[in-house]
Amino acid sequence: MGVSQRFDAFQRRHRWAALPIAVVYKFVDDQGAYLAALLTYYGFLSLFPLLLLGVTVLGYVLHDDPAAQQAVVSSALRNVPVIGDQIRENVHTLSGNTAALVVGVVVAMYGALGVTQAAQHALDEVWAVPRAERPSIWAAYARGALVVLLVGVGMMLTAALSALATTAGETTGLGGLGRGTATVVGVVVNIGLFLLAYHVLPARRVAVRDRWIGAVVAGVTWQVLLSAGTWLVGTRLQGASATYGLFGIVLGLLAWIYLAASVFVLCAELDAVLARRLHPRSLFSMYPDDRDTTAADRRAYASYAESERQKDHQTVDVSFHEEPAPEVPRPRAPQEPPQRAPSE
Repeated sequence: MGVSQRFDAFQRRHRWAALPIAVVYKFVDDQGAYLAALLTYYGFLSLFPLLLLGVTVLGYVLHDDPAAQQAVVSSALRNVPVIGDQIRENVHTLSGNTAALVVGVVVAMYGALGVTQAAQHALDEVWAVPRAERPSIWAAYARGALVVLLVGVGMMLTAALSALATTAGETTGLGGLGRGTATVVGVVVNIGLFLLAYHVLPARRVAVRDRWIGAVVAGVTWQVLLSAGTWLVGTRLQGASATYGLFGIVLGLLAWIYLAASVFVLCAELDAVLARRLHPRSLFSMYPDDRDTTAADRRAYASYAESERQKDHQTVDVSFHEEPAPEVPRPRAPQEPPQRAPSE
């Protein structure tokens, strides 16, 4: 038995080793990289209009309070480590503008609804929802608008609480405590937002207990990525915008959004693997000629076929046939030479 066969047998016996392998395999089976790229495209299109909208609203609400502008913008833009500093440095230019507000609302809603449509498609693929059971275009847009509204409220709540915690910490001289409180609040709200998206967007309803693990992992991972991105931009990429100009900023922003989209899809895959018992998988299941499949392999492949059902009155049956054993030819008995008839 080779090394790969021994490792396959080991991971089948140990759940902690089988789970990450099953999540990665399902991510590959669902073409998760393409789903993340689709989310990245719409996220990039919607980010700038959303920032324009937020800046314009801040210009109206906090026009006479520059200190509050600075506190709220600094806390809100922590979630955009690549271009957040660029906007934060120009906070003095914030001002209300009716035309910018109207344009920002229209374009931001169009882009945000595109993100929710891409997220619904990704989660339906993750949960193998048959195409016949997916919502109509109008129902999908209504569900997406609800999620956009709730996520927007959650982000504003995060920004407000983060600004209050930071301000309170600086006022009392406990800046570290204020930043720590802001981080904890941000993690809790992010977990709630991920849980909301995972529960509302898919067409197939699943109990919250089957969604919370992925939401917790996504919320914590998102906060780690934010901290790492802020440190990287602040210490390793200083002067990058001066060297590469706008091109470098755009590339960095695209990479950041793609990383966030990959986290979103991977954590949804984690929930699906746990809820549908899609582990352990065969280490060699990626090869079409592998016949040593597990029960989880068969459940996964059956769900992929069932997800292609296009009509309500259509039925998809999946079966797996074992390869028949090759027939062993039997030795032929020696034939006696024909006897000649006696001559008269």
